[in-house]
Amino acid sequence: MKKVITYGTYDLIHVGHINLLRRAKELGDYLIVVLSSDEFNAIKHKTAYHSYEDRKVILEAIKYVDEVLPEYTWEQKIKDVVDNNVDVFVMGDDWKGEFDFLKDYCEVVYLPRTEGISTTKIKNDLHLGKK
Repeated sequence: MKKVITYGTYDLIHVGHINLLRRAKELGDYLIVVLSSDEFNAIKHKTAYHSYEDRKVILEAIKYVDEVLPEYTWEQKIKDVVDNNVDVFVMGDDWKGEFDFLKDYCEVVYLPRTEGISTTKIKNDLHLGKK
């Protein structure tokens, strides 16, 4: 079985998230999503609308996702890859090169982001009253 892993906050799920998860799942048989915990978001100075538990429930309902694990630190990635026997690490191409250190443990793939959509854009549009 070929295992794929990806990371993110996955707040306010949108078509860009779904596209990334679908393409990540196409790279293997089993997709693990490591979801930023509320504590880790605080370290990153990020505020999620939904709690970790709610974001986890939402992700688990998506057909491409086989397992959701918590992310607590930047440094846990090597351990996650090794402990879960991961074959492919996937991130959006806005992170290109940032995780190349994982190439000693698995294949690293940076997928193109969906143009014109992001959680930040949604939050900004809502704040400005746009649809």
